[in-house]
Order: sequence, then structure tokens, then C-alpha cells
Amino acid sequence: MKVIINRKEFEAELAATKAAEEFKALLPLTFEMEDMNGNEKCRYLSKKLTEDSKAAGRVEKGDIMLYGRSCIVIFYKSFDTTYSYTRIGRIINPEELEKAAGRWDAEVTFRE
Repeated sequence: MKVIINRKEFEAELAATKAAEEFKALLPLTFEMEDMNGNEKCRYLSKKLTEDSKAAGRVEKGDIMLYGRSCIVIFYKSFDTTYSYTRIGRIINPEELEKAAGRWDAEVTFRE
């Protein structure tokens, strides 16, 4: 899967979850993702996906997660958390992710 954030392209791999399969079926998707907490971009989908959330403990830069049943989140910083997420995938080489994401909302495209 490709994830394009503010015109910077990243390779990503999907997780082996039902939600990841359902998300892949929605591709391609392009939309604005809201910056949240200075460490993630998020967007509520119009479709609900299968939730199988687990306490993350820690999220890593590049993780693509589902919060609840419809909120897609891309983390551009690593940190400890008490929140639970369903894994969608991860950006394989997230070194430039924080720079590409910027500090404000971002245009993001997900495609195969």
C-alpha cells in the first residue's frame, strides 16, 4: 500500500486483521486528516470497520491504527499510551514521516 502525505510518498504494509482487509477494500482514499496532540493525524471514515482493539502500551512512528470503529490514525511520533487500537498497518520507512506530516492538517492518500 502507498500512503501519500502532503505529496510525500511512503510504502506501507497492511496488518493481518479484518479491519485492514476492510480498509484495503475502500482504497483509493484521499482526504484531509486532522492533526491531533502533535503526534498523529486522524480522520473518521463514513464506513465502520471491524474493531478488534487491544491496549497498545506504546505506538511507534509509522503505525496506522483504527480507533473505535471508524477513526483512522497515522502516528508520526512514538510514545507510550493507555489507549486501545485495532492495527491497520504500518509505514515501513517512517524516517521522514514527521517532516511530511507537518504541524497542521494534512492531505493524505491511501492507495494500492
